[in-house]
Amino acid sequence: MSRGHVYLFAVVAAWAGGAMMWGLANLPALVSTAVAQDSGDDARNSSNDSDGSTSSTREKGGKNRKGGSGGGTLVQVDKVRSVPMVQTIPVVGRLIAVRSGMVAARIDAPVAEMKVDIGDSVKKGQILALLADERLKLDRDQKAAELAAVQAAVNTARSRLKLAEQELRRYGELQESSAFPKARYEDKQVEVNRLRTEINEAKANVQKARANLGLTETLLAYSRILAPYDGTITRRHTEMGAFVKEGEAIYTMVSDRNLEIEVDVPGNRAGALKPGSACVFELGDGKAYDAVVRAVVPQEDLRTRTRTVRLTPRFGERPDTLAANQSVTVRIPIGGGRDILSVHKDALVPTRGQPTVFVVNDSRAHLRTVLVGEAVGGRIEVLDGLKPGDVVVVRGNERLRDGSRVRFNGMLTQ
Repeated sequence: MSRGHVYLFAVVAAWAGGAMMWGLANLPALVSTAVAQDSGDDARNSSNDSDGSTSSTREKGGKNRKGGSGGGTLVQVDKVRSVPMVQTIPVVGRLIAVRSGMVAARIDAPVAEMKVDIGDSVKKGQILALLADERLKLDRDQKAAELAAVQAAVNTARSRLKLAEQELRRYGELQESSAFPKARYEDKQVEVNRLRTEINEAKANVQKARANLGLTETLLAYSRILAPYDGTITRRHTEMGAFVKEGEAIYTMVSDRNLEIEVDVPGNRAGALKPGSACVFELGDGKAYDAVVRAVVPQEDLRTRTRTVRLTPRFGERPDTLAANQSVTVRIPIGGGRDILSVHKDALVPTRGQPTVFVVNDSRAHLRTVLVGEAVGGRIEVLDGLKPGDVVVVRGNERLRDGSRVRFNGMLTQ
């Protein structure tokens, strides 16, 4: 044995001897502590024995009248129930102004006055702007004078025709006498026919002059830019003094009192919508409002595979904050109303990739695989695996195993 091995053996022997000496010295204290612990355990066991009948009753008696047991994991439960539901999907749409667009000039003229500004509410027929009209007024006066002149020519021709017809009648009365002026009679017939033709020409000139005057008056009226409908000014495109041409925009306005909802519905969901179908939509305030489908556009977008649907909103009390292009959420029905077997969404627990629930029976939670359908609100459609009245765990199911003892007080929903 080497010197190192001898030294290590000596150290171990010294440590063992020291531990033995410490145990002998403290043996009375250790014995006292053990006796005290045994006494405490006996007292607790005695106390439990005094309450043994109640504990035994809970174990053997099972659950209380509400379905909860004295022991086990505290959970919340809900019943599987059949309820009538109309399935819907939320689709984001927007408010569309039925009337909106530019108000343009209808003649070439300088802008004399801009009477309204952006944000102003206007009524149909209200003057929005004035164009310079001095030249048009002079042109109107000239056309009125031309009309008066041709009307006077018609009157003159009528007077001359009347006189010629009188002379023709007198000559006709002399046809039986030897003094009958046959040549004058024939000349007068030609004159009467000529005057009648002149009158017809003068009448045509009157119609032409009247049309020219009406055109000038129309152009003069176009110098006043009028609101085509009730609405609000959203943009002004020119200023006073600028020269505008026919068709050039003066203002842009929108009819914010006459709005529709436009929504792009997936093509496979649009079949449930017909003109007159009722829907519900929500604004940013969270309130729900009714709407009626006005039209389903029979054209599908090749990129998004959606169809445009227009709805007419029915506001009981119209909000003051409505605006064109405002976002809305429309609840689109995807089928008719039907009774479905449903379970609370929180009851589902994924197990090995399969939807499962814990069904409570005799104060124990039993794991059961189910077949589910679409989500409808806070509930899930159950296609197989459950029946109406089954009690399932909806809170605390993450701590459970198949066969776990549970206790609960009442139902989550009634």
